[in-house]
Amino acid sequence: MLKRLTTIFAGAVILAGGWGYAVLMNAENGWFREPLVETTDAKAFGEAAITMIERCRRGNVAFVLLEDGKPVAQHYASVGEHVNSETLFQVASLSKWVTSWGVMSLVEEGKLDLDAPVSRYLTRWQLPESEFDNDGVTVRRLLSHTAGLTDGLGYAGFVPGTPVQSLTGSLTKAADASPGKDGVVRVGVEPGSEWRYSGGGYTLLQLLIEEVSGQSFNDFMKVRVFAPLGMERSTFIIDDADIGNIATVYDAEGKETTLYRFTALAAASLYTSTGDMAKFLAAQRPGPMGETVGGGVLKPETVAATYAPHASSLGLEIWGLGAMLYAPNGNGGFIVGHDGSNEPAINTAARIDPMTGDGIIVLETGNTMLASRLAGEWVFWKTGKVDFIDQTMDAENMILALGGGWLVILVGMIWCIIRLCKTRKRHS
Repeated sequence: MLKRLTTIFAGAVILAGGWGYAVLMNAENGWFREPLVETTDAKAFGEAAITMIERCRRGNVAFVLLEDGKPVAQHYASVGEHVNSETLFQVASLSKWVTSWGVMSLVEEGKLDLDAPVSRYLTRWQLPESEFDNDGVTVRRLLSHTAGLTDGLGYAGFVPGTPVQSLTGSLTKAADASPGKDGVVRVGVEPGSEWRYSGGGYTLLQLLIEEVSGQSFNDFMKVRVFAPLGMERSTFIIDDADIGNIATVYDAEGKETTLYRFTALAAASLYTSTGDMAKFLAAQRPGPMGETVGGGVLKPETVAATYAPHASSLGLEIWGLGAMLYAPNGNGGFIVGHDGSNEPAINTAARIDPMTGDGIIVLETGNTMLASRLAGEWVFWKTGKVDFIDQTMDAENMILALGGGWLVILVGMIWCIIRLCKTRKRHS
C-alpha cells in the first residue's frame, strides 16, 4: 500500500512539474501560436499589420515597418485630424529609452560613473532614509530598474493650463501618480536584488542630468541627443514653442480627450514622430553611407553596452541599460526597444534588431494595447519567440492553464488513491 501511494504521489509530482515546464515553454515559444503571416516577406507582413490596425483602431495611428533600416510599409490614419510621419505623438514610457542615451552620453564624457551612488551628484534632493543602503542606488541600476525603488510609477499628468509639480516635489511624492500608486520614490528592497519597474527612477535620472549638465532636461536632450540624430521635431515639452502638428489624444471609445502635461519628462513626456523615431532606430546600427553606430551621440561600444542584460524575470533576460530586451534575435543578441502606455489610451512601441536593421514603430491613441500587440506580432514573426511584453499581457491565461492542469492532476491523483483504497478493502 505504501509503495503504491508513493508511486502515485511521485507520478503526480512529475506530471505537475512537466505540465508547468510545458506551459512556461509554450508561453516563451508560442507552440500553438500562428504568426501574423506565414511568409517571410516584409511587405506581406506590412499589409497584414495595416489590416490589423484598421480592424482595431479607434483613434489615430502612425505605423512604419523597417527592413534593413528602410521603410517597406507605412500607414497613417485618424478618426479626426490627419496624422503623418511628422505628427508628434506623446509616447509615454518610450521616453525612457531615449532618456537613457542622454544619461549614457554623460557617462561617456566622464561626468557620471555608472556604479557610483547617485547621491554623490545630487544637491537639490536626496532619497529618503530606508532600512536598505541608499548608496546601492546607482546610475546602472536606475537605468535597468534594479535600484530597489518600489514606487512603481506610473504618472497620470496634469491638465493643460494648471501648474505642474516641481521636479523635487514629484520625487518626494508625485501628485499625479497613476491610480494605485502612492507616488513616493524610495528604496523599498535591497538595491541590485531584483527587477522592479520604476518610473520614479527615471525622474531621478532627469534630476541627475540637470544637476550634472547645468541645463534644463529638455534643453540638454535637444542639444545632446536630438540635434546630432536629426530628430528636429522631438521635444519633451510642447508648451515652449509653436511646433504644430501634434496628435489629438483619443480614449478607448475613440472620443477626443485631454493631452496631459508632465513633471516627469524623462519617464513619460517625450513627443516624437515616426520620422524622428526612425532616425533614432537608425542610430542603433551602421548607416548605408558609413555612419557609425550611435549617430554621433554615443560610441558604438556604448550602444552595445545598453543591450547587455542587466535584469531578468521568470528566467528571461528582459532589460539592458534603458533598452528592453524583447526576445533573442537568433544571432547572439536581442530585439531591443521600448514600449509606452498611459491613460486614457496611449500606446506606443519601437523595436529593432540591431543586427539587421529590421524594425517597427507604432504610435497610437484610442486603443490601450494595439501598438504593443502589433509589435509583439512582429517579434514573433521575426524570431519565433513570444516577447516578454506579450507574455506579461497573457500572464492570466498562463496562470489559468497552469492551475487547470494542476487541478486535473490533483483530481487524478485523488481518484487513483480512492481506487487503491477500494481495491485494498475488497481484498482485505
